[in-house]
Amino acid sequence: MVTLLEGGAYLLNGTEIIPDNQEAAAAVAAKTGKQMNKEEASKETISYGILKSHNTSGNMDSLKIKFDKLTSHDITFVGIIQTARASGLTKFPIPYVLTNCHNSLCAVGGTINEDDHLFGLTCAKKYGGVYVPPHQAVIHQFAREMLAGGGKMILGSDSHTRYGALGTMAMGEGGPELVKQLLNQTYDIKMPGVIGVYLTGEPVKGVGPQDVALAIIGAVFKNGYVKNKVMEFVGPGVERLSADFRIGIDVMTTETTCLSSIWKTDKEIEEFYEIHGRKDEYKELAPGEVAYYDGMICVDLSAVRPMIAMPFHPSNTYTIQEVNENLEDILDEVEKRAAVSLDGAVEYSLRDKVRNGKFCVDQGIIAGCAGGGFENICAAADILKGQYIGADEFTLSVYPASMPVYMELIKNGCAATILETGAVMKTAFCGPCFGAGDTPANNGFSIRHSTRNFPNREGSKLQNGQIASVALMDARSIAATAANKGVLTPATEFDGTFGKYKYHFDSKIYENRVFDSKGVADPDVEIHFGPNIKDWPAMCSLPENMVLQVVSEIHDPVTTTDELIPSGETSSYRSNPLGLAEFTLSRKDPAYVGRAKEIQKAQTAVMEGKCPVEEKPELAPVMGTIRKQYPDVGEGNIGFGSTIFAVKPGDGSAREQAASCQKVLGGWANIANEYATKRYRSNLINWGMLPFLIEEGELPFTNLDYLFISGIRKAVEEEQGTITAYVVKEDGLKSFTLTLGDLTKEERRIILEGCLINYNRV
Repeated sequence: MVTLLEGGAYLLNGTEIIPDNQEAAAAVAAKTGKQMNKEEASKETISYGILKSHNTSGNMDSLKIKFDKLTSHDITFVGIIQTARASGLTKFPIPYVLTNCHNSLCAVGGTINEDDHLFGLTCAKKYGGVYVPPHQAVIHQFAREMLAGGGKMILGSDSHTRYGALGTMAMGEGGPELVKQLLNQTYDIKMPGVIGVYLTGEPVKGVGPQDVALAIIGAVFKNGYVKNKVMEFVGPGVERLSADFRIGIDVMTTETTCLSSIWKTDKEIEEFYEIHGRKDEYKELAPGEVAYYDGMICVDLSAVRPMIAMPFHPSNTYTIQEVNENLEDILDEVEKRAAVSLDGAVEYSLRDKVRNGKFCVDQGIIAGCAGGGFENICAAADILKGQYIGADEFTLSVYPASMPVYMELIKNGCAATILETGAVMKTAFCGPCFGAGDTPANNGFSIRHSTRNFPNREGSKLQNGQIASVALMDARSIAATAANKGVLTPATEFDGTFGKYKYHFDSKIYENRVFDSKGVADPDVEIHFGPNIKDWPAMCSLPENMVLQVVSEIHDPVTTTDELIPSGETSSYRSNPLGLAEFTLSRKDPAYVGRAKEIQKAQTAVMEGKCPVEEKPELAPVMGTIRKQYPDVGEGNIGFGSTIFAVKPGDGSAREQAASCQKVLGGWANIANEYATKRYRSNLINWGMLPFLIEEGELPFTNLDYLFISGIRKAVEEEQGTITAYVVKEDGLKSFTLTLGDLTKEERRIILEGCLINYNRV
C-alpha cells in the first residue's frame, strides 16, 4: 500500500513519475520536449513557490521566512507573550490567535487555569489579537475554519500545525520562534528537501484518513525518509478524497518528523472555503509541468486497510486484521517494546485483554484536531446507528473539534444517534491528546482517533505505579469496535451504508463569542496576572569556559518531549517557569531535578559574585584537576551547569518547555547522537543551550561525571567545527570530541547572549 523510491524523481504533469537515474533527463525530454535538470525542476514544486514568496533573504538556499499568521494555545501562549514582553513587544504585527483548547480540566486546583485564560484575553486586547474561549474550538480546527488561505504560511506553537490540505504551508515550532515573528524577526532555515506523496486509487468502504496516515507513518518514520522535509501530496488519488479526508491525513504528517506539508488543491478545497464564507482565500495550487522531488512516497489508497498504531508510538503500525490474526506474536512484540519505553518501571501486559481469542479494549475516544472532524463523526454515527456500547467496562467519548461542527451534528441528527448508544459527547478539548482527560483505569487500553500514543499521553503516571496505554485508530474502526462492545473490529466489517452529509458552517457562534481585535491594539488595557504567572528568571550569557555535570543519561532509541517534560496535569503550571520545571524528566528520571539544582548552586553563586566552590564544595577537586592543565581558568571566566545525554531526543510536541525547563534549572547543553526534530533543537538554541552532537558508540563519560570545555564562547564565536571537551577524572582530563552542527549567525548570537530574551532585551 505504501512504497518508497530510493532516490529522487521527476513528476510530469502531476501524473507520471520518472525515477531519477541516468536515463531520467532523456526520458523527461522525450515526453515533454524540455531539457530540465534537477535544480530547475525542483523550483516547480508547490513548496518552492510558497517558500519563495515568503522568503526575505533573497537567497533560496538560506531562507528567512516571514509568516502570514500565528496561532498558540493555552499551554504555550503565556510563556510566548511573557518572552515577547520582556523583549519590548508593543503590538502583534500580524494576526495572532490565542485558543484555549488545552484547558487543563485536571488542574491542580485554585485559579491557575482561568487566570491564564484571562491573561490571554487581556493580551489580545492590549496587543491586537484574537482570543478563542475554552470549548469553542481546538486550535487547528479554528485555524482551518478561520485562518487558512491558499499559498499562505502559518506558524503555530503546537506541533500539529498542519493545514497543507487547504493549500496553506503551516509549521509547528517552539514558542521562541513565534516570539521572533512577533518582534518582526524571521524563521531561518536552509531550503528543505521536498518529498512527493503520490496518491493513486480510492479508499475502500470503512477506511478513513487515520488509516492512510498510519500506513504512511509506519513506512517513513524509522528510516527518517521525510525528516525535516516538506511532504507534498500530489497524484490522481487526491481528487478522490474529500476535504475532511485530506485534512485527516495531513494533520498526522507531524508524526513522520517532516517539517511541513502542502497539497495540490482543486474544486473540493474551493468548496471548503466557500462553505466557510472565505471563498477569496482559495488558490489553485499544483506542481509545474516538470517538477523534481527529493524522494517519492507512492500510496495506493485502494490497498489501505484499517490500521492500528500499538503503544507507544504512532509508527508502531499494523493492520487490524494482522493484529486479530496474530494476537500472541504481536502482543509479545509490543510488550517487549514497552519494556524499553517504560524502562521496566512498571509491569505492563496486554495479554489479559485477550478473551475467548479476541482482543478487547477498555475505551474508545474520537477527538481533537485529527478525529473530531465532521465526516469522521458522521461516519462513526452511521456505524453505531441502532447499536449500543454495552453496560460493562467499555466506554466511548466523542469530542467534536469545534462548536460549529458540534452544532451541525446536532442539526443533522448524528449527535443523537451517538448519544443513544450510551456514548458521551463532549466539547472541543485536546485533553485526550495530551493526557488531561479520559484517563483509563490502571492497565487500561484505549483506542483513539487522536494524534499521539506516547507513554503517559493518556494520563497515567509511571512514578506512581500507574500505567495505561493508547492505540491509534480511525474513528470508523473505533465505532465498529464500540458497536462490538469493545472487541477490536475493523470498520471494513460494517455492512451498512454511509450517509452523505452536507456540512453547513455557521459563523455566528464565533461572531457571538470570539474576541477579535481586528488588528487594533489598545495599550491602555491592563494585563490580568494571576498569582501563578511568573516572569522568566534571569539568565546569564555564555561563559568563556564551562564545567558541566551530566545529570541524566538516557539510552532509549528515541526520547519524546513528553518524557522530557510531561504533559497532562503538569500543564497546570505552564505559566510558572520554575513551578513547571519541577516536573522535568519526572517520569523518566525522577532524580534529574535534584541533581540539576545541585550544580546550579555553583552558577547562582557566580551570578551573585560569590565563590562557587564554597557553595558546592564537591567542585574543589574538579577545579583542582582542571587548573593543573588550565591554570588561568577561574574567577570571571567560568560558568557551571548541567547537561543530559540522550540518543535521539525531541520527538513529539513543539512545546518549548522541554528545553526551557532544563534551562531554568541551570541546563547549559544537551548531548545527543542525533536530534529527533528540528523544533526541539531550535528550542534548545533559543533558550541558550548548546545542542551538542557526539558520535555513536561507547560514551566517554557516565552519569554524574563532570565535563570541562575550554574556550566554549570562542568556539561558538569563531564557528569552530569540532570542540574538544574533557571528562574530569581523578588522574586528569580525558579528552573527547563534540560538534554543534550547523548554526546560523543569529543562532550563535542567541547562544552567546544566553537565550532569546537576552538577545532581544531592551
